[in-house]
Amino acid sequence: MPSPLAPRYWGAHLLAVVLVAAAVGLGVWQYDAWQAHRDAEADDLTHARPVPLTDVIGPDDPFPGTKVGQPVTVSGTWVPGGTVYVSGRVQDGAKGYWVVTPLTVDDADGSALPIVRGWVADPAQAPAAPSGPTSLDAWLQPPEGTGEVDRDPTDDVLPQLRIADLIQHVDQDLYGAYGVATEPEPGLERASVDQLPDVGTFTGIRNLLYAIEWWFFGLFAAFIWWRWVTDTAAERPVVEDAAGSPPRDP
Repeated sequence: MPSPLAPRYWGAHLLAVVLVAAAVGLGVWQYDAWQAHRDAEADDLTHARPVPLTDVIGPDDPFPGTKVGQPVTVSGTWVPGGTVYVSGRVQDGAKGYWVVTPLTVDDADGSALPIVRGWVADPAQAPAAPSGPTSLDAWLQPPEGTGEVDRDPTDDVLPQLRIADLIQHVDQDLYGAYGVATEPEPGLERASVDQLPDVGTFTGIRNLLYAIEWWFFGLFAAFIWWRWVTDTAAERPVVEDAAGSPPRDP
């Protein structure tokens, strides 16, 4: 029997190489598609074009998880006496406070959106709270929930920007979100935005399973080829011996 490396078997070897290469390539393609799905869900929207707040979230709506950092345009009136300071905000290595004032949104049935007007090192250095109507652009963010307790609910300093804590400082309903002003007011520094939406565990999972399936098929094809080569090589000496030597008498 000819050797497994004989020219007559080159076609079989080439077929095995093509099958394995195709399976690996298709698996990589599906893996890239899975990764692209996850990257798209965790997309940084902070540089997108601002859209009206009403196109993203309503006064009673839960926060849309895919819209973290979405720039929105908000028009309304500042809530008098509703300014609070959120502690523990690091800016260029220095600890300070977010200055937050709710804005009653036009055509929102009196509901207000908390607006981070900027960052300041000390609340005593913050400029006076604004008043009257305004229109601004802000990065939309979900409410915080670190679990840290506000140890003094009577003051205007909060440990986190949690709607349940902030609502104690105003007399109207609040959105289930807050905005970070893209342009800080005079006397304040721009607050940083570094949140991205969490990527779901099963985002694009079908593509990942397809990738694993293709790679498994490639391994199976390689295994079949290897078994054929080893079986052919093992049978060859036996056949030659039978063909080249006369049978012996017992």
